Amino acid sequence: MTEVNRSWRLAARPAGMIKDSDFTWHEEALPAELGPGQILVETLYLSVDPTQRIWIERDSYLPAVAIGEVVRAGGVARVLRSSLAGFSPGDLVYGMTGWQTHAVIEPSIRGPRKLPDGVAPTMAVSLLGLTGLTAYFGLLDVGQAKEGETVVVSGAAGATGNAAGQIAKVKGCRVVGIAGGAQKCAWIKDELGFDAAIDYKSEDVSKRLGELCPNGIDVYFDNVGGSILEAALSHLAMRGRVVLCGSIGDYNNAAGSAGPRNLMNLIMKRGRLEGFLVTDYAARFGEAIGDLARWAAEGRIKDRVDVVEGLENAPGALRRLFTGANTGKQLVKVAAG
Repeated sequence: MTEVNRSWRLAARPAGMIKDSDFTWHEEALPAELGPGQILVETLYLSVDPTQRIWIERDSYLPAVAIGEVVRAGGVARVLRSSLAGFSPGDLVYGMTGWQTHAVIEPSIRGPRKLPDGVAPTMAVSLLGLTGLTAYFGLLDVGQAKEGETVVVSGAAGATGNAAGQIAKVKGCRVVGIAGGAQKCAWIKDELGFDAAIDYKSEDVSKRLGELCPNGIDVYFDNVGGSILEAALSHLAMRGRVVLCGSIGDYNNAAGSAGPRNLMNLIMKRGRLEGFLVTDYAARFGEAIGDLARWAAEGRIKDRVDVVEGLENAPGALRRLFTGANTGKQLVKVAAG
């Protein structure tokens, strides 16, 4: 194995869209020894998530990545050395690897976890990773989606959105997805089985929601915030639920959030709006992974990944999330599995 770790470290807090100059490339020797309870891993695939943009800018539900630190990210990796009971060289694990070719991982709420037998490394950081888990708990626990209800999902061609829509279909809901571009809308309808799709780039979202959801929206799973959240609130059904998962439309907006302006509609409709973090459900991850894996094996949920090759391209891969270039779960392939 190589004795060099290559990594991207944070050089500057981003202002607006992230730039390559916000990061610096480092090379350093691998540690000669491990401390108690540690494992040394070689990164295979990195998860690329909108929340990473928050982590490198400011404190949030986690402390901000410090200037000079390796950029925080989850990934799938192969164990090279271990002083942690139950983990051996060759094991495939999920953990917080960061943007680097190798990492030393210690036990925490975010791993390491061994991959279930037969699970592809890519699926472990997509459908069975934090994005799939976010969709599962957000829709079923926070949104309490029930058979026969109308569910609307924004960012529906993204990693969490497409999973949320498919889980809603498994549960017998009628599902409308909001996505950017005819190709993405066709994918969520024709391949994933959404009942309808709205192209926010070419259609009036509020008007189309009124046409497609004549009895209102029972559950709105929000990934984008801003004007699309405002449109969904305008069409909320009586006692409708709004699940706040993300606000990708605001992350690079230096002026801050653009809305919504119609929160009063929650009062009129006796609605509920609730945000959540998937880590709130860490004790139940096994339950969700079991359901998601079974639905995938039965062909009831499809998993799609969008892979960028090479750690050197990690900054560009993160940028793709904010330009709408990705379809499905964005990953970076660091080494062969």
